[in-house]
Amino acid sequence: MSAQAIAAARPARPLWLVILAAGTIVGLAMGLRQVMGLYLKPLTTELGIGREPFSNAMAIANLTWGVLTIVAGAVADRYGAGRVLIVSGLATVSSFYLMATAQNPLDLYIAGLLAGAGVAGTGVPALVGAVGRAAPAERRTAAIASLGMASGIGTLIAFPYAHVLIETIGWKASLMAISATCLLILPLAWPLAGKPTPSAVGAAKSQTLVEAFQEAFRHPSFWLLTSGFFVCGFHLAFYGVHLPAFVSDLGMPSWVGVWALMAVGVANIIGTYAAGQSARFIERRVGLSFIYFMRSFAFLGLLFLPLTPWLIIAISALLGLFWLSTVPLTSTLVGIFFGTQWMSMLFGFVFLSHQLGSFAGLWLAGTLYDSTKSYDSMWWISIALAMFAALIHWPIRERPVARLREQPAT
Repeated sequence: MSAQAIAAARPARPLWLVILAAGTIVGLAMGLRQVMGLYLKPLTTELGIGREPFSNAMAIANLTWGVLTIVAGAVADRYGAGRVLIVSGLATVSSFYLMATAQNPLDLYIAGLLAGAGVAGTGVPALVGAVGRAAPAERRTAAIASLGMASGIGTLIAFPYAHVLIETIGWKASLMAISATCLLILPLAWPLAGKPTPSAVGAAKSQTLVEAFQEAFRHPSFWLLTSGFFVCGFHLAFYGVHLPAFVSDLGMPSWVGVWALMAVGVANIIGTYAAGQSARFIERRVGLSFIYFMRSFAFLGLLFLPLTPWLIIAISALLGLFWLSTVPLTSTLVGIFFGTQWMSMLFGFVFLSHQLGSFAGLWLAGTLYDSTKSYDSMWWISIALAMFAALIHWPIRERPVARLREQPAT
Protein backbone atom coordinates (compact mmCIF):
# COMPACT_ATOMS: atom_id res chain seq x y z
CA MET A 1 0.00 0.00 0.00
CA SER A 2 1.35 3.45 -0.92
CA ALA A 3 2.17 6.06 1.70
CA GLN A 4 -0.64 8.22 0.32
CA ALA A 5 -3.13 5.37 0.65
CA ILE A 6 -1.99 4.68 4.21
CA ALA A 7 -2.44 8.38 5.06
CA ALA A 8 -5.92 8.35 3.50
CA ALA A 9 -6.87 5.25 5.49
CA ARG A 10 -5.68 6.71 8.79
CA PRO A 11 -8.67 8.09 10.74
CA ALA A 12 -8.79 11.87 10.86
CA ARG A 13 -8.33 13.40 14.27
CA PRO A 14 -11.50 15.09 15.55
CA LEU A 15 -11.85 18.79 14.95
CA TRP A 16 -12.08 19.56 18.68
CA LEU A 17 -8.70 17.89 19.32
CA VAL A 18 -7.05 19.74 16.42
CA ILE A 19 -8.42 23.07 17.68
CA LEU A 20 -7.48 22.32 21.30
CA ALA A 21 -3.87 21.40 20.45
CA ALA A 22 -3.41 24.23 17.94
CA GLY A 23 -5.06 26.74 20.27
CA THR A 24 -2.89 25.75 23.24
CA ILE A 25 0.27 26.04 21.15
CA VAL A 26 -0.80 29.44 19.80
CA GLY A 27 -1.71 30.59 23.31
CA LEU A 28 1.74 29.64 24.58
CA ALA A 29 3.73 31.00 21.65
CA MET A 30 1.79 34.20 21.00
CA GLY A 31 0.99 34.94 24.64
CA LEU A 32 4.56 34.61 25.89
CA ARG A 33 5.85 36.52 22.88
CA GLN A 34 3.65 39.49 23.82
CA VAL A 35 5.31 39.94 27.23
CA MET A 36 8.61 41.16 25.77
CA GLY A 37 7.61 44.78 26.37
CA LEU A 38 7.88 44.10 30.13
CA TYR A 39 11.60 43.44 29.67
CA LEU A 40 12.44 46.57 27.66
CA LYS A 41 13.41 48.80 30.59
CA PRO A 42 15.09 46.29 32.95
CA LEU A 43 17.10 44.65 30.17
CA THR A 44 18.27 47.85 28.49
CA THR A 45 19.09 49.41 31.88
CA GLU A 46 21.25 46.45 32.95
CA LEU A 47 23.06 46.26 29.60
CA GLY A 48 23.49 50.05 29.49
CA ILE A 49 21.97 50.44 26.02
CA GLY A 50 19.17 52.59 24.56
CA ARG A 51 15.76 51.39 23.47
CA GLU A 52 16.74 51.21 19.80
CA PRO A 53 18.81 47.95 20.05
CA PHE A 54 16.03 46.17 21.97
CA SER A 55 13.42 47.46 19.55
CA ASN A 56 15.61 46.36 16.64
CA ALA A 57 15.95 42.86 18.13
CA MET A 58 12.15 42.62 18.27
CA ALA A 59 12.00 43.97 14.72
CA ILE A 60 14.43 41.25 13.58
CA ALA A 61 12.23 38.67 15.31
CA ASN A 62 9.16 39.93 13.49
CA LEU A 63 10.89 40.07 10.11
CA THR A 64 12.33 36.56 10.55
CA TRP A 65 8.89 35.37 11.62
CA GLY A 66 7.37 36.76 8.42
CA VAL A 67 9.97 35.29 6.06
CA LEU A 68 10.04 31.85 7.67
CA THR A 69 6.25 31.65 7.98
CA ILE A 70 6.10 31.08 4.22
CA VAL A 71 8.59 28.20 4.54
CA ALA A 72 6.86 26.80 7.62
CA GLY A 73 3.49 27.06 5.90
CA ALA A 74 4.72 25.27 2.76
CA VAL A 75 6.24 22.44 4.83
CA ALA A 76 3.10 22.15 6.96
CA ASP A 77 0.86 22.10 3.87
CA ARG A 78 3.01 19.38 2.28
CA TYR A 79 4.06 17.19 5.22
CA GLY A 80 1.85 18.25 8.13
CA ALA A 81 2.39 20.70 10.99
CA GLY A 82 3.99 18.25 13.46
CA ARG A 83 7.54 18.44 12.13
CA VAL A 84 7.39 22.21 11.89
CA LEU A 85 6.18 22.49 15.48
CA ILE A 86 9.06 20.43 16.90
CA VAL A 87 11.74 22.55 15.24
CA SER A 88 9.98 25.83 15.97
CA GLY A 89 9.26 24.83 19.57
CA LEU A 90 12.95 24.22 20.23
CA ALA A 91 13.83 27.56 18.61
CA THR A 92 11.33 29.30 20.90
CA VAL A 93 12.86 27.68 23.99
CA SER A 94 16.35 28.73 22.87
CA SER A 95 15.33 32.32 22.15
CA PHE A 96 14.09 33.03 25.67
CA TYR A 97 17.18 31.38 27.16
CA LEU A 98 19.52 33.52 25.05
CA MET A 99 17.56 36.66 25.90
CA ALA A 100 18.08 35.89 29.59
CA THR A 101 21.84 35.44 29.16
CA ALA A 102 22.42 38.32 26.69
CA GLN A 103 25.53 40.41 27.28
CA ASN A 104 25.32 42.85 24.37
CA PRO A 105 23.08 43.92 21.46
CA LEU A 106 24.43 41.13 19.21
CA ASP A 107 23.10 38.52 21.65
CA LEU A 108 19.73 40.25 21.51
CA TYR A 109 19.73 40.15 17.72
CA ILE A 110 20.50 36.40 17.69
CA ALA A 111 17.74 35.85 20.25
CA GLY A 112 15.45 37.82 17.95
CA LEU A 113 16.33 35.55 15.01
CA LEU A 114 15.55 32.45 17.09
CA ALA A 115 12.32 33.98 18.39
CA GLY A 116 11.20 34.71 14.84
CA ALA A 117 12.05 31.18 13.73
CA GLY A 118 10.14 29.81 16.71
CA VAL A 119 6.91 31.73 16.28
CA ALA A 120 7.01 31.16 12.49
CA GLY A 121 6.01 27.55 13.11
CA THR A 122 3.99 27.90 16.31
CA GLY A 123 1.91 31.01 15.59
CA VAL A 124 -1.48 31.41 13.95
CA PRO A 125 -0.32 31.61 10.29
CA ALA A 126 1.45 28.24 10.32
CA LEU A 127 -1.57 26.50 11.84
CA VAL A 128 -4.46 28.01 9.86
CA GLY A 129 -4.02 25.35 7.18
CA ALA A 130 -4.22 22.45 9.63
CA VAL A 131 -7.32 23.89 11.28
CA GLY A 132 -8.83 25.06 7.98
CA ARG A 133 -8.51 21.61 6.41
CA ALA A 134 -9.97 19.92 9.50
CA ALA A 135 -13.05 22.17 9.52
CA PRO A 136 -15.93 22.06 7.01
CA ALA A 137 -16.22 25.14 4.79
CA GLU A 138 -19.22 26.56 6.65
CA ARG A 139 -17.35 26.41 10.01
CA ARG A 140 -13.89 27.42 8.77
CA THR A 141 -13.95 31.11 9.72
CA ALA A 142 -15.18 30.32 13.23
CA ALA A 143 -12.62 27.50 13.63
CA ILE A 144 -9.75 29.76 12.58
CA ALA A 145 -11.14 32.50 14.84
CA SER A 146 -10.59 30.10 17.75
CA LEU A 147 -6.84 30.43 17.17
CA GLY A 148 -7.06 34.20 17.57
CA MET A 149 -9.14 33.71 20.71
CA ALA A 150 -6.49 31.31 22.02
CA SER A 151 -3.86 33.97 21.40
CA GLY A 152 -5.91 36.40 23.47
CA ILE A 153 -6.31 33.88 26.30
CA GLY A 154 -2.57 33.18 26.15
CA THR A 155 -1.84 36.90 26.40
CA LEU A 156 -4.26 37.24 29.31
CA ILE A 157 -2.41 34.50 31.21
CA ALA A 158 1.11 35.37 30.07
CA PHE A 159 1.21 38.95 31.34
CA PRO A 160 0.42 38.25 35.01
CA TYR A 161 2.57 35.10 34.80
CA ALA A 162 5.59 37.06 33.55
CA HIS A 163 4.91 40.02 35.86
CA VAL A 164 4.77 37.80 38.96
CA LEU A 165 7.93 35.99 37.87
CA ILE A 166 9.78 39.30 37.34
CA GLU A 167 8.68 40.62 40.74
CA THR A 168 9.56 37.41 42.63
CA ILE A 169 12.67 35.95 40.94
CA GLY A 170 13.92 38.82 38.76
CA TRP A 171 13.78 39.42 35.03
CA LYS A 172 16.63 37.04 34.07
CA ALA A 173 15.30 34.05 36.00
CA SER A 174 11.80 34.79 34.73
CA LEU A 175 13.01 34.46 31.14
CA MET A 176 14.56 31.10 32.07
CA ALA A 177 11.21 29.99 33.50
CA ILE A 178 9.40 31.10 30.35
CA SER A 179 11.92 29.17 28.26
CA ALA A 180 11.12 26.02 30.24
CA THR A 181 7.38 26.66 29.90
CA CYS A 182 7.70 26.64 26.10
CA LEU A 183 8.84 22.99 26.21
CA LEU A 184 5.11 22.17 26.48
CA ILE A 185 4.84 22.87 22.74
CA LEU A 186 6.65 19.62 21.91
CA PRO A 187 4.06 17.06 23.15
CA LEU A 188 1.21 19.26 21.87
CA ALA A 189 2.51 18.79 18.31
CA TRP A 190 1.23 15.19 18.17
CA PRO A 191 -2.45 15.88 17.30
CA LEU A 192 -1.30 18.09 14.42
CA ALA A 193 1.25 15.65 13.01
CA GLY A 194 0.73 13.71 9.80
CA LYS A 195 0.66 14.56 6.09
CA PRO A 196 -2.54 16.26 4.87
CA THR A 197 -4.72 13.71 3.04
CA PRO A 198 -6.26 14.27 -0.40
CA SER A 199 -9.72 14.50 1.18
CA ALA A 200 -8.53 17.25 3.51
CA VAL A 201 -7.12 19.25 0.61
CA GLY A 202 -10.40 19.01 -1.26
CA ALA A 203 -11.69 18.09 -4.66
CA ALA A 204 -10.32 20.99 -6.67
CA LYS A 205 -7.50 20.40 -9.12
CA SER A 206 -4.17 20.00 -7.32
CA GLN A 207 -1.51 22.67 -7.80
CA THR A 208 2.23 22.80 -7.49
CA LEU A 209 3.77 25.35 -5.14
CA VAL A 210 4.89 27.53 -8.08
CA GLU A 211 1.44 27.42 -9.68
CA ALA A 212 -0.14 28.48 -6.38
CA PHE A 213 2.14 31.51 -6.12
CA GLN A 214 1.59 32.46 -9.77
CA GLU A 215 -2.17 32.35 -9.36
CA ALA A 216 -2.07 34.41 -6.17
CA PHE A 217 0.27 37.04 -7.61
CA ARG A 218 -2.12 37.62 -10.54
CA HIS A 219 -5.05 38.25 -8.18
CA PRO A 220 -5.62 41.99 -7.40
CA SER A 221 -7.60 41.31 -4.20
CA PHE A 222 -4.71 39.23 -2.86
CA TRP A 223 -2.43 42.27 -3.09
CA LEU A 224 -5.00 44.54 -1.41
CA LEU A 225 -5.32 42.03 1.42
CA THR A 226 -1.54 41.79 1.70
CA SER A 227 -1.13 45.58 1.82
CA GLY A 228 -3.71 45.91 4.57
CA PHE A 229 -2.02 43.29 6.70
CA PHE A 230 1.17 45.38 6.64
CA VAL A 231 -0.71 47.99 8.66
CA CYS A 232 -1.96 45.38 11.11
CA GLY A 233 1.60 44.30 11.86
CA PHE A 234 2.77 47.90 12.25
CA HIS A 235 0.08 48.61 14.86
CA LEU A 236 0.41 45.42 16.90
CA ALA A 237 4.19 45.36 17.18
CA PHE A 238 4.55 49.03 18.05
CA TYR A 239 1.78 49.03 20.65
CA GLY A 240 2.61 45.67 22.22
CA VAL A 241 6.32 46.39 22.71
CA HIS A 242 6.33 50.12 23.47
CA LEU A 243 3.18 50.60 25.55
CA PRO A 244 4.82 49.66 28.91
CA ALA A 245 7.61 52.17 28.24
CA PHE A 246 5.08 54.81 27.10
CA VAL A 247 3.17 54.34 30.36
CA SER A 248 6.37 54.56 32.40
CA ASP A 249 7.34 57.78 30.60
CA LEU A 250 4.03 59.27 31.78
CA GLY A 251 5.13 58.58 35.36
CA MET A 252 2.63 55.79 35.93
CA PRO A 253 3.45 52.56 37.83
CA SER A 254 4.41 49.39 35.94
CA TRP A 255 1.11 47.65 36.73
CA VAL A 256 -0.68 50.04 34.35
CA GLY A 257 1.20 48.67 31.34
CA VAL A 258 0.58 45.11 32.48
CA TRP A 259 -3.14 45.66 33.00
CA ALA A 260 -3.45 47.59 29.75
CA LEU A 261 -1.95 44.74 27.73
CA MET A 262 -4.07 42.26 29.68
CA ALA A 263 -7.09 44.35 28.68
CA VAL A 264 -5.96 43.97 25.07
CA GLY A 265 -5.88 40.21 25.58
CA VAL A 266 -9.35 40.01 27.17
CA ALA A 267 -10.96 42.25 24.57
CA ASN A 268 -9.16 40.35 21.81
CA ILE A 269 -10.99 37.16 22.79
CA ILE A 270 -14.33 38.94 22.39
CA GLY A 271 -13.32 40.75 19.21
CA THR A 272 -11.90 37.70 17.50
CA TYR A 273 -14.98 35.63 18.33
CA ALA A 274 -17.21 38.42 17.00
CA ALA A 275 -15.13 38.63 13.82
CA GLY A 276 -15.46 34.88 13.29
CA GLN A 277 -19.24 35.10 13.65
CA SER A 278 -19.58 38.31 11.62
CA ALA A 279 -18.80 36.47 8.39
CA ARG A 280 -22.31 35.00 8.58
CA PHE A 281 -23.85 38.47 8.27
CA ILE A 282 -21.48 40.83 6.44
CA GLU A 283 -18.74 40.51 3.85
CA ARG A 284 -15.30 39.97 5.29
CA ARG A 285 -13.86 42.97 3.44
CA VAL A 286 -16.42 45.22 5.15
CA GLY A 287 -15.48 43.77 8.53
CA LEU A 288 -11.80 44.43 7.87
CA SER A 289 -12.45 48.04 6.82
CA PHE A 290 -14.43 48.59 10.03
CA ILE A 291 -11.65 47.08 12.19
CA TYR A 292 -8.95 49.39 10.82
CA PHE A 293 -11.24 52.42 10.97
CA MET A 294 -11.93 51.79 14.67
CA ARG A 295 -8.23 51.44 15.47
CA SER A 296 -7.71 55.05 14.40
CA PHE A 297 -10.09 56.20 17.16
CA ALA A 298 -8.09 54.35 19.81
CA PHE A 299 -4.86 56.04 18.70
CA LEU A 300 -6.56 59.45 18.59
CA GLY A 301 -7.56 58.94 22.22
CA LEU A 302 -3.94 58.42 23.22
CA LEU A 303 -3.05 61.72 21.59
CA PHE A 304 -5.85 64.00 22.74
CA LEU A 305 -7.47 62.65 25.91
CA PRO A 306 -6.15 63.47 29.41
CA LEU A 307 -4.56 60.13 30.12
CA THR A 308 -5.03 58.38 33.44
CA PRO A 309 -4.19 54.76 34.31
CA TRP A 310 -7.77 53.58 33.89
CA LEU A 311 -8.27 55.53 30.68
CA ILE A 312 -5.18 53.88 29.15
CA ILE A 313 -6.58 50.49 30.17
CA ALA A 314 -9.96 51.40 28.62
CA ILE A 315 -8.35 52.55 25.35
CA SER A 316 -6.31 49.34 25.28
CA ALA A 317 -9.50 47.32 25.71
CA LEU A 318 -11.06 49.20 22.78
CA LEU A 319 -8.00 48.48 20.67
CA GLY A 320 -8.08 44.85 21.79
CA LEU A 321 -11.53 44.39 20.24
CA PHE A 322 -9.85 45.04 16.90
CA TRP A 323 -6.50 43.35 17.62
CA LEU A 324 -6.36 39.83 16.10
CA SER A 325 -9.89 40.06 14.75
CA THR A 326 -8.20 40.68 11.40
CA VAL A 327 -6.77 37.14 11.34
CA PRO A 328 -9.87 34.95 10.78
CA LEU A 329 -11.23 37.36 8.16
CA THR A 330 -7.92 37.73 6.32
CA SER A 331 -6.94 34.06 6.40
CA THR A 332 -10.41 32.86 5.39
CA LEU A 333 -10.37 35.22 2.42
CA VAL A 334 -7.16 33.51 1.28
CA GLY A 335 -8.97 30.16 1.51
CA ILE A 336 -11.97 31.54 -0.39
CA PHE A 337 -9.77 32.92 -3.15
CA PHE A 338 -7.54 29.88 -3.70
CA GLY A 339 -8.81 26.86 -1.71
CA THR A 340 -7.07 25.12 1.19
CA GLN A 341 -4.31 23.09 -0.49
CA TRP A 342 -1.65 25.78 0.01
CA MET A 343 -3.58 27.88 2.52
CA SER A 344 -0.85 28.08 5.20
CA MET A 345 1.79 28.99 2.63
CA LEU A 346 -0.28 31.67 0.88
CA PHE A 347 -1.45 33.14 4.15
CA GLY A 348 2.21 32.98 5.16
CA PHE A 349 3.00 35.32 2.27
CA VAL A 350 0.26 37.70 3.40
CA PHE A 351 1.68 37.40 6.89
CA LEU A 352 5.14 38.32 5.61
CA SER A 353 3.65 41.72 4.81
CA HIS A 354 2.30 41.83 8.37
CA GLN A 355 5.79 41.20 9.71
CA LEU A 356 7.36 43.78 7.40
CA GLY A 357 4.88 46.16 9.01
CA SER A 358 5.97 44.91 12.44
CA PHE A 359 9.61 45.50 11.54
CA ALA A 360 8.81 49.01 10.30
CA GLY A 361 6.74 49.83 13.38
CA LEU A 362 9.36 48.66 15.84
CA TRP A 363 12.32 50.15 14.02
CA LEU A 364 10.56 53.49 13.50
CA ALA A 365 9.29 53.65 17.09
CA GLY A 366 12.75 53.01 18.53
CA THR A 367 14.44 55.44 16.15
CA LEU A 368 11.90 58.25 16.55
CA TYR A 369 11.78 57.88 20.33
CA ASP A 370 15.55 57.98 20.72
CA SER A 371 15.69 61.15 18.60
CA THR A 372 12.57 62.96 19.90
CA LYS A 373 11.96 61.35 23.34
CA SER A 374 8.27 61.19 22.41
CA TYR A 375 5.82 58.76 20.81
CA ASP A 376 3.51 61.46 19.39
CA SER A 377 4.71 61.06 15.81
CA MET A 378 4.13 57.30 16.02
CA TRP A 379 0.51 57.80 17.07
CA TRP A 380 -0.05 60.06 14.05
CA ILE A 381 1.59 57.59 11.68
CA SER A 382 -0.55 54.80 13.15
CA ILE A 383 -3.73 56.82 12.57
CA ALA A 384 -2.82 57.57 8.95
CA LEU A 385 -2.04 53.91 8.26
CA ALA A 386 -5.32 52.79 9.87
CA MET A 387 -7.31 55.03 7.53
CA PHE A 388 -5.30 53.79 4.54
CA ALA A 389 -6.03 50.15 5.45
CA ALA A 390 -9.74 50.86 5.95
CA LEU A 391 -9.94 52.25 2.41
CA ILE A 392 -7.99 49.60 0.51
CA HIS A 393 -10.06 46.66 1.79
CA TRP A 394 -13.24 48.08 0.30
CA PRO A 395 -12.56 47.06 -3.36
CA ILE A 396 -11.70 43.41 -2.48
CA ARG A 397 -13.81 40.87 -4.41
CA GLU A 398 -14.86 38.05 -2.10
CA ARG A 399 -15.10 35.17 -4.58
CA PRO A 400 -13.03 32.11 -5.59
CA VAL A 401 -10.69 32.16 -8.57
CA ALA A 402 -12.03 30.68 -11.82
CA ARG A 403 -10.25 27.36 -11.15
CA LEU A 404 -12.46 26.77 -8.10
CA ARG A 405 -15.84 28.10 -9.23
CA GLU A 406 -16.96 24.86 -10.81
CA GLN A 407 -15.59 22.79 -7.92
CA PRO A 408 -17.35 21.84 -4.67
CA ALA A 409 -16.49 24.07 -1.69
CA THR A 410 -13.32 23.01 0.11
